[in-house]
Amino acid sequence: MAKPLPAAPDAPVTVRPQAASRNVVLASYLLMPAALLLVMWQHLLPGLLCVCIGFLATRWFARQLERLLSRSRFLRSRAHGLAGVLAFVLVLVGPIALVTVGLSQAREYIIDAPDQYRELLDFTARTVLELRLKLPPDIAVFLPEGAAEVQRVVANYLRAQAGSLAMAGRAWLGALLFAYVGLIVGGLAAIAPAPAQRRPLAEQLHRRVTIFGEAFGQIVAAQFWIAAFNTLLTAIFLLFLMPMWGLSLPYTPALITLTFVAGLVPIVGNLVCNSVITLVALSVSPVTALACLAFLILIHKAEYVINAKVVGSRTKMSVWELLAVMFVAEAVFGPAGLVAAPLFYAYLKKELQAAALV
Repeated sequence: MAKPLPAAPDAPVTVRPQAASRNVVLASYLLMPAALLLVMWQHLLPGLLCVCIGFLATRWFARQLERLLSRSRFLRSRAHGLAGVLAFVLVLVGPIALVTVGLSQAREYIIDAPDQYRELLDFTARTVLELRLKLPPDIAVFLPEGAAEVQRVVANYLRAQAGSLAMAGRAWLGALLFAYVGLIVGGLAAIAPAPAQRRPLAEQLHRRVTIFGEAFGQIVAAQFWIAAFNTLLTAIFLLFLMPMWGLSLPYTPALITLTFVAGLVPIVGNLVCNSVITLVALSVSPVTALACLAFLILIHKAEYVINAKVVGSRTKMSVWELLAVMFVAEAVFGPAGLVAAPLFYAYLKKELQAAALV
């Protein structure tokens, strides 16, 4: 009887190239949404947006500077590398220079802050006293009696909210830090030399990031027109409608400029601008503040439809689907979800279109 042959050693498992390619593509599709969800859960959205802004701004400045430096006979051979370095420096120094100029221009307002606080306190006290005279006694008894009482109420409120204010301050500082680090990362990525060859996963991730960048560019272009539209409406209201009613706000040109600059940030920038305009209007009179607040609330509600319409036309998305995504994202992630919804959904739509699924 013949002896059984010894078992052959296990042969190495070979993976078909087509199956390996599918696995790599699937891995890239899973890594990209996982990274975006991590950004939302860890509140890193300002950093992500600034990475995109730093990348696009550095690339744009580099193209303009390279075109300018190429005209020089001495710098033509080094125009590309020198333009990238100068563009990166501009992107990093630009925000610091803007903050420095803003603080220098606001120095007199900071110095006069105590006097302005006392004026606002006196104005609030007079308004409260007028309300005490006009309201029924049962309701008026709950209002402060004078400036000292108003100051005591404000101090007690600030003392009670000290922890929340400190947390909010740390959150804002953290967001600013992440934003600036994002600018650095985006600028470095823009001037980094492309590798001669990428491995399969790196190539697929590069495609995902490229599509995400295209979606971001479309959203930025759409948001520019939204900011311009909001600025136009605000300028008409502040320069024409309010004077017709015998009302006017101080620093109107600055408020109009702030409307455009803040409007470049979706939704949240509009809220910040509305708050500033309402506070300035309150320094004039309560009637002026109510008129501004009513107008700005109307603009804020219209912002949903305007945003969905403009962004939808740029990214080939219907208004209803973008509105639905914005409302759901706001319910899940809050204001950050409202900002991220158009960008993330535009990226998802472009991926589905590239895969010929929609």
